[in-house]
Amino acid sequence: MPAPERLPARAVNAEELLREGELTVRGRIREASNAVLLCEVVHGDQRAECVYKPVAGERPLWDFPDGTLAQREVAAYEVCEALGWGLVPPTVLREGPYGTGMCQLWIDAEPDGELLALVDTEEPGPGWKSVGFAEVGEGRTALLVHADDARLRRLAVLDAVINNADRKGGHLIPGPDGRLYGIDHGVTFNAENKLRTLLWGWAGEPLTEEALRALQALDKALTGGEPLARRLSALITEAEAEALRARVGALLATGVHPVPSGDWPPIPWPPV
Repeated sequence: MPAPERLPARAVNAEELLREGELTVRGRIREASNAVLLCEVVHGDQRAECVYKPVAGERPLWDFPDGTLAQREVAAYEVCEALGWGLVPPTVLREGPYGTGMCQLWIDAEPDGELLALVDTEEPGPGWKSVGFAEVGEGRTALLVHADDARLRRLAVLDAVINNADRKGGHLIPGPDGRLYGIDHGVTFNAENKLRTLLWGWAGEPLTEEALRALQALDKALTGGEPLARRLSALITEAEAEALRARVGALLATGVHPVPSGDWPPIPWPPV
C-alpha cells in the first residue's frame, strides 16, 4: 500500500486534513514557553506534519484569560484568511492526544534573504525600514531594522488588526513556496491596546490601496450574522470582537499604519 501523500502548505484540503486526520505525536519543541508538540497527521491518502498546542499545556498569563491561547491562534488564521493574504498557516481547533488544542500545518522554512538585522548606524540603508534601538548585551545598543518587503507590510497590518502582543523575528517563516508565514498568535485580540511588534517601519505611513481593500472586505465580514463573525464568537469574547471591529474601523478611518501608543512597550523582548 503506498504511503499517504504529503500535503503542500496551501492545499485546499489542509483544514480538512488537520481537523479530521489522525494525530501522532513525534516530538516536543522544547524552546517554546507552552507545550508545543510536533505531530504527523494522516487522513485518507493525505499526510502532513503539524504543530499541536493543547490547551492543557498553556501557562497562565496575567492579561489573558486562562485556556484561551489556542482559540486565539485559530481566530488569527480566520481573520487573515478574510483579508485574503494567506500569511498564517492553516489552523484549526480540535481534539488531540492531550485534549482540545490548536493544530497548525508545519511550514518548512527556506532561506529567503535577511528580513531583520541589527546595524551599528543611525539610519537604515536602502531597502530597510527602521524599527528603533534595541539592547544587544553588555550595555550596547544597535538599530533594529527590517526589510522593506510587501509581505512584511501585510503582516504589519494583520498584527495591527489582531492586536498582536508578541511579533518576534522567530515568528517569521519564509516558506518553500515563496510566501512569508507568521506563527505564534496566542497573545492576540486583547480588548486593550497591546500591539508589540518588530514591524514598526511603516508607522504613520499611508496604508497601501491593497491593504485598504482587504480591510474593507474584513470590515464587512465582521458584521453580525456573517459567517466569520459567527465563527469568531466561539473563539474570542464579545468585548474582544467589538475591539477588533473598532481597530479595523480606525485603520480605515485614518488610512495609515498605527504608531506606538506609548502605553505599552512597542518592541517585544527578546526581539528575535
